[in-house]
Amino acid sequence: MKYLKSVCVYCGSSNTVGNGYLTLADRIGRALAENDIRLVYGGGGVGLMGACARAATEAGGDVLGIMPLFLLQKERIFEDVPHEIVDDMHTRKQRMFDESDAFVVLPGGIGTLEEAVEMLSWARLGLHQKPMAFVDEDGFWTPFFELIEHIIEGQFTPEEFRHLLIHAQSPETALEALHSRMILVKD
Repeated sequence: MKYLKSVCVYCGSSNTVGNGYLTLADRIGRALAENDIRLVYGGGGVGLMGACARAATEAGGDVLGIMPLFLLQKERIFEDVPHEIVDDMHTRKQRMFDESDAFVVLPGGIGTLEEAVEMLSWARLGLHQKPMAFVDEDGFWTPFFELIEHIIEGQFTPEEFRHLLIHAQSPETALEALHSRMILVKD
């Protein structure tokens, strides 16, 4: 049996965000490396994606980037880590899912939200039971969790759905919560 070995991190690729968000990405990258957990991410060298991957690499961690061909110029690949170049976004999301035991969601834009919500939708449909932690040191994800509560209260999603979501206050508490919710799998 094994525990949490590989985590997919969804996060923003913008270089114009505040330094606090870049520091947060750095902290999760280092925490993954220090806990011998492989980082699986979108492959970019910019924004929170780049900060997370650089930190994990600098801390001696294992990193896998997965990027669709059409984004190579826009997100500028981080060349210091192994990459898979795939045909499209659908393949990217599937490969990131396949390579991960759990998910961490850092602040980001529409793309980050879309990737996280798609994985939640897959879980809701019974396609997986992988846990997901939203790291929310400054309240960035609070409106999202309010929306989830509204959806549950409206009975569009069952109460049991809450167990898939972790609203973490730090990278460290996110990883602890993911460990505690990790489903044992056969080697």
